[in-house]
Parts: sequence; structure tokens; C-alpha cells
Amino acid sequence: MKLMKYISANLAILAGLLMFALPVSASPVNKKIVMVVSSYGQEQGKVTPGYEFDEFAKAYSIFKANGIAVDIASPNGGKVEADKYDASKAYNAKVLADQAIIVKLDNTIATAKLDASTYDAIFIVGGKGAMFDLPIDSALQAVIADIYQQQGTVAAVCHGPAALVNVKLSDGSYLVANKTINGFTNKEENLFGQKWLSEFDFMLEDKLIERGGKFQSSEIMLSHVAVDGRLITGQNPTSTVDVATALVQGLGLIPVVQTIDIEDKTMAVVAKFIAGDQSAATLLAENQDQFHIALVGMYGFYYLKAAETDAQFENALTLMTVAQKAINNPMLDMKIAKTQQQLGKTKQAKVTLNQLLITKPDYKPALDMLKTL
Repeated sequence: MKLMKYISANLAILAGLLMFALPVSASPVNKKIVMVVSSYGQEQGKVTPGYEFDEFAKAYSIFKANGIAVDIASPNGGKVEADKYDASKAYNAKVLADQAIIVKLDNTIATAKLDASTYDAIFIVGGKGAMFDLPIDSALQAVIADIYQQQGTVAAVCHGPAALVNVKLSDGSYLVANKTINGFTNKEENLFGQKWLSEFDFMLEDKLIERGGKFQSSEIMLSHVAVDGRLITGQNPTSTVDVATALVQGLGLIPVVQTIDIEDKTMAVVAKFIAGDQSAATLLAENQDQFHIALVGMYGFYYLKAAETDAQFENALTLMTVAQKAINNPMLDMKIAKTQQQLGKTKQAKVTLNQLLITKPDYKPALDMLKTL
């Protein structure tokens, strides 16, 4: 009951995409991993992208909850800078209050100083910065290869798999060759990565395929984890919790049972709907107090941008409509009306526009569109 009250009090905070509400940490289990973050966000005379603190926080909290010791490393060592994030999010606030790990974040170990033999696994955090410095860090490549070849587990999420593209094993083959793998997709990059896309040396999906990886993925921003033996990769920030949990399992541990956060819960239902379960949309529509409905609308909006088939346009329309009243934004109303028109639902488009004009009688975009119907 206390957890539900806490969640309700924080519904106004758009949490990006997902977390677990974590229990008290487990006792140490004699497992140790190193988490790697980009150094690229450090002061370099201009604004540069760093690592994703949300991803770091979610993954670290899972490792801590399961009693796993954690070191933090970066290509340059020392203090690292994250991209802008919301410190008030529950999972971020929890980690920010953990002074022991914050000290490690402020004093990361340079990858050149890592001793791979001391770690059971490596977890590579994403963020746009990972695309710039992790693929060219030869010391990191050696550590990843050594951990993998000493029967350790290698895991990476979102842009974190960029660290894997140049890793070669002792036989000269690429680590990812002939292995099931994923990471931030080309479609996601074009939707969400425009700010830095022109500065990338490569598209992550393309490069992983070029290296021989068997790339797989889900729809945009839905959790997808590829597990190929001791190689674990996640598609996007939404996948962070699942990747970290898979790593815990890969270490031979039974993950501590965790309560799903409202955003995790919401996106899991959205994923079911996108997969063809029409009852999932009804569940969202009829139980709006139990889900992050604004997140449903946001997802529908971006899913619309990536839609190519009528079925995908229909899915986007459904999700936007579910959240229409909760969001109460004329721009969303217009998107809904235009999608209805595109799908040949002219009568519904007129209804949507006329309802909008009840509250905004002089709203020119709606008036202009009505004239065309």
C-alpha cells in the first residue's frame, strides 16, 4: 500500500522509460563486475554527450540488490559527466543518495588500469557518448575480450554495444560474429538521435551487422534483450532492467524478486498491444489510474512517426486516443484527426476536430482541416 501511494505521488514525473522499485540489497555473493561508462561527456571546450545516468542507476541498483560488488571504469578514468537527467526520479534519487557508488562515479578507474581477471562480468552503459570513445578504446576492447575468454559475461545496453564492435577474440574473430545481438536500432536513432547523428562514425545496427552479428530487435523503445551464451545485449533504455537481470542470471544467481514500477508496467502492456493483443488497449483505457497514461500517448506519437503500414498507423492512433483526454493537448488532437483522415475515417476525424473546437473555437489548424474534409 505504501508503494502504491508513493507511485501515485510521483505520477507527474515523466520518467523517460522504466525502472524497478528495489528491495533491500542482498548479502554479498562473492561476485564482482565492472560497469563501464563513457568519458566523452567530460569538459572538452564544447557541449558533448555523455553516458545515461538512468541506465546506470537502474542497472547498478539491481546489481546491488543481488549482492554483487561493482567497480566503475571509463576510458579516461576520473570524474565522468552524464547527459541531462531527472535527479528526482526514484531510481536516480536512490543511487544519488548512495555515497559509496557516487565516490566511484567521481573517481572511475581508467580502462587501461583494469585487471580483467578480477571480474566475473562487465556491463557497458549506454548514452550517445558511448558512440564516440568506447569503440576506439583499445584497452577496453582487451578487457572485454579477456573477461569473455575467461568465461565471464559481457553485457551492454542501448548504445553500450558500440564498445563491442571492434572487440576481437584470441582467434582473430570479432566477439559479436555469428552471435545474436542488438542495440539502439537505426529506426530509433533516426527518431531520437538527430542531435548527434551527423557526428557518428557509424550507425550501431549497421556496424554490428557488418561485424557478423545476427541483429534482432523489437519495435521502437520496447524492451528487447538478446542473449547468446555469455553475451547479453539490450536494444534501448527500456531494456536496461531486463539486461541487468539477465546478467544476474548469467552469473548463476536467482535475481531478487522486484516490484514493477508503474512505467515498466505501462510499457509492458503497450508491448503486448503492439504484439497484437487488442485487450491490452482496453486494459489501458479502462484502468487509467493504474498506468502512466501520458507515457502511452507519448509512445503512440513516436510510433506514428515510424509507422509504415495501415496496421501500424492504427496502433499509433489507438494509443494516442487512449491518452487523449489525459494529455489534453491540441497538437495531439490534430495528430489524431490527421491519422484518422489518413486511414479513411473521415467522420471520426470531424468528430475529433469539432470536439477540439468546443474548447478552442478559434484554433486555426482545426478550422483549416475541417474545410478539407
